[in-house]
Amino acid sequence: MPTTVLATKLFPPARRSGLVARPWLVERLDSTLEPGHRLALVSAPAGFGKTTLVAEWAAGHERVGWLSLDDGDNELPRFLAHLWAALPGIQVAPPAADVPTTAALTALVNDYASRPDTQSVLVLDDYHVIEALDVHEAVAFLLDHLPDQLHLVVATRADPPFPLARLRGRGQLTEIRVDDLRFAAAEAGAFLNDVMGLQLAADDVLALEGRTEGWVAGLQLAALSLRGVSEVAGFIDAFTGSHRFVIDYLADEVLARQPAPVRDFLLRTAVLDRLTGSLCDAVTGQRGSDRVLDELDRGNVFLVALDAGRTWYRYHHLFHDVLRARLLAERPEELPRLHRAASEWYVEQQMAPDAVRHALAAGDHERAAFLIEEALPEARRARQDSLLLSWIRSLPESVVRRRPVLCITAAWASMMAGELDRMARWLDDAEAALAAGDPAGTWADTEDLRTAPALILVYRAALAQARGDVAATVLCAERALELAGPDDHFVLGAAGGFVALAAWAAGDVEQALTTFATAVRSLQASGSLTDVQDSAVVIGDLWMAAGRPSRARQTFEQALAAATRDGEPYPRVTADLHVGLAELDRELDDLAGAEAHLETSRTLAEHGSITENRHRWSVAMAQVQVARGDVAAALRLLDDAEGLYRRGTYPEIRPIAAMRARVHLAAGDLVAAGAWATGISDTVSYLHEYEQLTLARLLIHRGDDVLGLLDRLRGDASRRAGSLLEIDVLRALALHVRGERSDALAALRQALAAAPEPERYVRLFLDEGAPMRALLQDAAPDEPLVRRLLKAPTALPDPLTERELDVLRLLDTELTGPEIARRLYVSLNTLRTHTKRIFTKLGATNRSGAVRRARERGLL
Repeated sequence: MPTTVLATKLFPPARRSGLVARPWLVERLDSTLEPGHRLALVSAPAGFGKTTLVAEWAAGHERVGWLSLDDGDNELPRFLAHLWAALPGIQVAPPAADVPTTAALTALVNDYASRPDTQSVLVLDDYHVIEALDVHEAVAFLLDHLPDQLHLVVATRADPPFPLARLRGRGQLTEIRVDDLRFAAAEAGAFLNDVMGLQLAADDVLALEGRTEGWVAGLQLAALSLRGVSEVAGFIDAFTGSHRFVIDYLADEVLARQPAPVRDFLLRTAVLDRLTGSLCDAVTGQRGSDRVLDELDRGNVFLVALDAGRTWYRYHHLFHDVLRARLLAERPEELPRLHRAASEWYVEQQMAPDAVRHALAAGDHERAAFLIEEALPEARRARQDSLLLSWIRSLPESVVRRRPVLCITAAWASMMAGELDRMARWLDDAEAALAAGDPAGTWADTEDLRTAPALILVYRAALAQARGDVAATVLCAERALELAGPDDHFVLGAAGGFVALAAWAAGDVEQALTTFATAVRSLQASGSLTDVQDSAVVIGDLWMAAGRPSRARQTFEQALAAATRDGEPYPRVTADLHVGLAELDRELDDLAGAEAHLETSRTLAEHGSITENRHRWSVAMAQVQVARGDVAAALRLLDDAEGLYRRGTYPEIRPIAAMRARVHLAAGDLVAAGAWATGISDTVSYLHEYEQLTLARLLIHRGDDVLGLLDRLRGDASRRAGSLLEIDVLRALALHVRGERSDALAALRQALAAAPEPERYVRLFLDEGAPMRALLQDAAPDEPLVRRLLKAPTALPDPLTERELDVLRLLDTELTGPEIARRLYVSLNTLRTHTKRIFTKLGATNRSGAVRRARERGLL
């Protein structure tokens, strides 16, 4: 659903004549334009003149873009659409719905940075309405990367979650706060007498300024109430109490002094966030709202013009709050009708989000559900995921359950949250709703409704896939294909994709590649371009399982080239493609290349990673850290990955717990690795293969028999060259550890000869340490891969000192800690310090592990 840009949000409030001049504050805002400056923050409670000040400053400068924020801007696509429209002189197109936020903002930053001779400012007014984390992160990213040519001004009631301390410390922040904005006595006198037209004595001004503490809104309310009051001193003497009391009292006075028709207009239009004549006519049921708005504007009754033509307005936030509270207290029975009228007006304007919002506020959940069903297809194509989720959560579950299309959407939302049992219940509800039918005729007649039976089966396939039930995945997906018509391309593509994913989970990667290619063609025909782009990640993984890293790299690189063609902003899949390339580089032992890809991915992935893949960056970086010998960092990264992981549509080929066990093995911590191994499945299947190969490594380290397990695994892996190579390498290593040297050498030579691309599996060999290096040297010293492996550096990134080497040699003895300390003539605490450093540098967690790692690296 294309995001409609409201032009009225892009204009600062129209300047009024007779404003109280505040030149020193205007000059402070001028610092915004200094080189290296990033942010001017105007932060104060409601009614302190923040918007007025910034608008006055902006009027004196060129190339200032203005964006008045509202609650609807908590939807990231809507915020970005208005951000692009507000930016002065921007020369890059607004981002498409499926483009990662950081990629779009990177294009924005680069655009301004390419024009060094221009200075532009973006004003974000009323930033306090923003609560969405992804919007905060988008602005923070922009703030962190602002070029000298672009500056940011934020007006807000509360400090935003930006790195203000850092900006303050670097001299990149200008702050104007409540104490700066308070009116002093002279300013209060100028406002009350010159602007508001009162004739107050100096003592009365001083007293009223003291009562309001320089609060501009309070002074304005007081001035409106003072009109026609004969006993000014008595009024001011009675003007005491908290701000809340003052607001309530003066609001009563202002409303009470309005003519009855105007007061009625104010209360009825209090349900609206923005005001224009035809909308107010629809809500009030009367004509002539344009004239009323004009009179309120000229009468200075807390109305803020949103455009230069003064056709759109909003109430001052503080006054708006009072009006809504009064409406609720006096006329609660009118609220549903007023919101319903607003919803109908927004439907006519084809502004679905506002129409749905007012229908929900009216308590008309059936109407809201109907509007949501109509808007769902476009919203989904525009990737307005958070909007869809908020709609579903706003409806009572009883309403959702009666509508199959909404039940399916709720099931999807549950899957995104990792709530698989809840997803299953929603799919049951969808089937029950379809069986019950729509006797009242309230369902929207959409394509989603027509294909609902097949879509339910597609999501049941997704649920089975997430649970690791390969047979149920295939059954549901094939039933969906049977129900789909020849033009139901999305169902055909999605169901075909799950048949392919089930083949992958079963270990038949050749069948998975063939079936997935057909599914992608159907997705292409359906217009689901994001799903087509995402498929490159799966295809690359399948080529890795097939033992063809070169094809995986080709897939990732071609997808990246297509994603970045013609300078378009990057789609979300690019972050995951860089992770895939990082894993390939890491396997080649190109750790610098892997880290470069991961850094690029980190920048792109803040809002642009496939949900099921958000943990994968941490996994890839953990593998790099293991290769560098930093075990502690690797374990922390795997903890991060575990927190991000969601069981979804992709098979769980590499369980994080098994990855953690491999890290412990790399550190020589057999105890921790052994604790993981308790209770793992002994079923031989591709879904359990990674765990069982991890167990095989543990058994080899222990010196236990592992050949039987490896033989069973090899029998299941006949269709996966990548698995066969790893199994055969471990078999050769196991034979070597058993002392069967000739058999070990034969097994290793056979593994190298049978693998399609053994030269691309460097870390597979290096990670097995010194025993594998010794075996390689005897097996095939003239092979290019072996020569490369034998030349691979074994030195530590942080070498041991001579003293640490002395300690290490004594750790490789039967001496106790105190005995080693006496031998070296050091205290026990000093010895512990040396030992801790040795463990850190070797990536070990105990004495035996450190000795083992040292032997593998030739240090002992």
